[in-house]
Amino acid sequence: MTATVSTTDTPLNASRATNAGIARKAKAYLALTKPRVIELLLVSTLPTMIYAERGFPSIGLILATLVGGAFAAGSAGAFNCYIDRDIDKLMHRTENRPLVTGEVTPREALIFSWLLGAAAIAILWFGANPLSAWLGLGAIFFYVVIYTIILKRRTAQNIVWGGAAGCFPVLIAWAAVTNSVEWPAVILFMVIFLWTPPHYWPLSMRYGEDYRNANVPMLGAIAGAKVVSVQVVLYAWAMVACSLLMVPAGGAGWVYTVTAVLAGAWFLYESHSLYSRAHREDITDKRAMKVFHGSISYLTLLFIALAVDPFIGPAVIAG
Repeated sequence: MTATVSTTDTPLNASRATNAGIARKAKAYLALTKPRVIELLLVSTLPTMIYAERGFPSIGLILATLVGGAFAAGSAGAFNCYIDRDIDKLMHRTENRPLVTGEVTPREALIFSWLLGAAAIAILWFGANPLSAWLGLGAIFFYVVIYTIILKRRTAQNIVWGGAAGCFPVLIAWAAVTNSVEWPAVILFMVIFLWTPPHYWPLSMRYGEDYRNANVPMLGAIAGAKVVSVQVVLYAWAMVACSLLMVPAGGAGWVYTVTAVLAGAWFLYESHSLYSRAHREDITDKRAMKVFHGSISYLTLLFIALAVDPFIGPAVIAG
């Protein structure tokens, strides 16, 4: 006779199950914050701080601004997931979000959103200054109320005006260093504002069926490729022109200037290529996503140049 011993309920297995549950819950909360969006926003924050300081700010100020800004963006993203949970379950792109799968309850998500937002404002207020904290609050309000609640389900211009929330990090960064908002910060704000439509509309073309299923009027879902491509080209030209305003009005040097010209010319080429294919009715999801990914590369290059610029050479146009 042999005896069998069950190990399914041993303390070790119970501990492993508990740890796995905690890790899964933490991962779900992280997903609520939309970390990829946060990464993109932080790309613009540190370079703007360096440019405003014309050197490196203190480590404490950098950390407070980056963490506070990340928390503000995460709070806005979590609020967005809470509000849009009804339409997220209708779209393949968002069907695995924590509120759709049930990993996080609506009540948990709402409490998490408020706590993260409060922490963001406190960190910016005490770690940087009150102006940056007010701007962080403005970013959350703009994304949650103006974009998610008011515009997203009502107009194809949703991402144009709602996308302004994604422009706030440069204002927060500039204010954290200078305790003011000056013309270079306004120009950088407008660059990202004009960048958002040619960045997002190609993505909405790729996921047009999703947005139609959820009855969300993204331009790429309700308009033809010809209409969308025209808008992408127009906004791309306006964005590149605005980026060059940093030369006469923002004290930019040669590193930024050359990068803005070359990267801008490359993105304009990709935008016009999308336009040409759309008018030949030869457009594919792959081509649309190439413009989407290209927009991310363009913005990254521009802000890397912004960070390097103060260390190499004087301004192109001396003040």
